[in-house]
Amino acid sequence: MTNHNQPIGVFDSGVGGLTVLRAMYRQLPDESVLYFGDTARLPYGTRSPQEILQFVREILVWMAQSRVKMAIVACNTSSALALEAVRGEFNFPILGLILPGARAAVGYGQRIGVIATPATAASGAYRRAILEMNPSAEVWEMGCPEFVPLIEGNRIHTLQTREIIREYLQPLLAQQIDTLVYGCTHYPLLEPVLRQLLPPEVTLVDPATYVVQAAAQELDLLGLRATPGQATTQFGVSGCPQAFANLSHQWLGFVPQVEEVALPHVGPPSHSQESVVDEVCPVVESREAS
Repeated sequence: MTNHNQPIGVFDSGVGGLTVLRAMYRQLPDESVLYFGDTARLPYGTRSPQEILQFVREILVWMAQSRVKMAIVACNTSSALALEAVRGEFNFPILGLILPGARAAVGYGQRIGVIATPATAASGAYRRAILEMNPSAEVWEMGCPEFVPLIEGNRIHTLQTREIIREYLQPLLAQQIDTLVYGCTHYPLLEPVLRQLLPPEVTLVDPATYVVQAAAQELDLLGLRATPGQATTQFGVSGCPQAFANLSHQWLGFVPQVEEVALPHVGPPSHSQESVVDEVCPVVESREAS
């Protein structure tokens, strides 16, 4: 039987899902969270659909073993390519970003741009969802393969990053978009630069805010709201805990305690599960979480 104080699982390929976690801290402050970043295998956006499905199954099996009461797929690539396949395999609700993000976008505009990973853009998931809700909308999806490595490499505020962002935005601005959807949870971290490059009339839509609203509604529907005053957050990664802790400090405002997690093997092995990011894990004797 599900206990209302069991944690909500939140996962992403790396620090991008922290945008969802921050929204949870604001909107669901009494909920405990089990956060997982699959940092050994990021970025997801250049992976095959088969690999993404395999990764998501492994993470959700681990979360089931950790007794989560709900899972939020804080990764648009996973939401686009694996959510429907895994929803029926687990006995807890699993929420994704695409539908909440699309619903918010059609409430703001008619000419909608989506910046996303190549896999999410190629899936057409946002376009389909937006057009189902508003058939008269126009949608342009732009795959941005360089964004996640830049963010995970802590290279947001560089001249090179600014020029890369400008290059990706140019085709969307040429279409005179009025709304821009963050089709990857990493991308809100680029907002200071995006705001400088976008016309002020373009509305930015962060699906993280809206998926947490959906989670709140689901918790109320199921009677699973947590008891106030008992919230905790646990952090796990498949790669280097210290590298994740150091990078996430600027997004969270504190240095989290992070554990390395060995995910369970589920089903047939993926063809390629090696990391495409070179990660050096520093030796640190001790650290404190504030």
